[in-house]
Amino acid sequence: MQRSILKAHANVLDLALRLADPAMVIAAALLAHRRFFGTWTPNESYWLAIIGVAVLSVALFPLLRVYEPQRGVSLAIEVRNLLSAWALLAAVVFATFFVTKSGAEFSRVWTAMWLSIGFLVHLAARIALRLLLRDLRRRGYNQRHIVIVGAGTLGREVVARLKATAWSGFSVRGFYDDDPALAGQWLEGVPVLGAPEDLLRDIEGLKLDQVWIALPLRAEERIKELLGGLQQVSVQVSFVPDIYGFHLINHSVTEVAGLPVINLTDTPLAGINAVLKTIEDYVLASVLLVLLAPLMALIALAIRLDSRGPLIYRQQRLTWNGSTFTMLKFRTMPVDAERETGPVWATRDRPRATRVGRVLRRYSLDELPQLVNVLRGQMSLVGPRPERPEFVERFRAEIPGYMQKHLVKAGITGWAQVNDLRGDSDLHKRIEYDLYYIENWSVWFDVRVLALTLVKVALSRHAY
Repeated sequence: MQRSILKAHANVLDLALRLADPAMVIAAALLAHRRFFGTWTPNESYWLAIIGVAVLSVALFPLLRVYEPQRGVSLAIEVRNLLSAWALLAAVVFATFFVTKSGAEFSRVWTAMWLSIGFLVHLAARIALRLLLRDLRRRGYNQRHIVIVGAGTLGREVVARLKATAWSGFSVRGFYDDDPALAGQWLEGVPVLGAPEDLLRDIEGLKLDQVWIALPLRAEERIKELLGGLQQVSVQVSFVPDIYGFHLINHSVTEVAGLPVINLTDTPLAGINAVLKTIEDYVLASVLLVLLAPLMALIALAIRLDSRGPLIYRQQRLTWNGSTFTMLKFRTMPVDAERETGPVWATRDRPRATRVGRVLRRYSLDELPQLVNVLRGQMSLVGPRPERPEFVERFRAEIPGYMQKHLVKAGITGWAQVNDLRGDSDLHKRIEYDLYYIENWSVWFDVRVLALTLVKVALSRHAY
């Protein structure tokens, strides 16, 4: 059995990273100085700032979990932590310049270049380390050898996921289970080595690093009993909660008042993510509103010439956290379209649009005034489409997970819409796509949706 080549030196690696990072901060400063000023030798003031920020990084980076073990953690999470760390460092630097009134002594271009280069170099170094460790783990090195207590559905799911992510470096040596009928069998390519009581006897021989308990939540007493026995040996014990039968949205583990709390459903737009989403919305919506102003003026003129009534149609919709707002659209129906029927779900066999309105709906041009909703903070450029309160009351009882789409702001376009799930399409399928977007949100996902919107809307089969 190949053992870890780094485990014995884990503390050395951690120390090396903690020493390398401030050195990287200094190197980035010198590189930016050479690039901007043409020399490698900063003056005394610059040197003091460079050394001060390097020392500051030693204190700040650990706060953003930069040095926590990344085994099994996705690259996206590590990038997020690094970005947060450098954003905090930059904020402290500029705040210090402001408070001490020393900003005039330093070039803002150089400072921005320094911090940008530092982040990019730091990111490149961590990606290189990650790739090196992944390669070692695929070759059988740098492994964490574990056994799983519980060979039921949950335990087998754990093995399947670990095998699908061999780069995480977890080698499952076997199962232990209370069912004597399973002893000696192979499940998911892993042997059942015996009952949990046999585990204490086998730990030393298997040279285990960790024991993972994967028993159902109802087995509370059995879990306590196992933990009592495992206290007799020196091995890391982890508990895999049986929560995967639930519909999870951005689940995480936090601590509240000293208590471990598992969040089964949460919004992805918190902390730095909320800031990035807000910046994305305000910047892009402002640019789009300026670029599309001539087109919107032509649409307004066409509506005025086509039918009587206001240019803008205002309608109550639900958005983030179930709050209501007034959504703006170019009017596409006659003024009295719902006077007798009340709110009606639009279908292909119930056309109510005006001549201009049909064209606007076909290409979703009626949605352009919602750029104003975005600038008001009521909507986002990308997100689940908002619905009218009357329909929400109906759908929340009929469609599982429907209300969870309100964990983020409603959007002008969304993942469901670019997959042609708009108009009178399958609502169950649409919610699946909305929840996938929430679970996998990132700025790059938003950019992808916006790019696809330009193509997909023109090809839609469900716009009318």
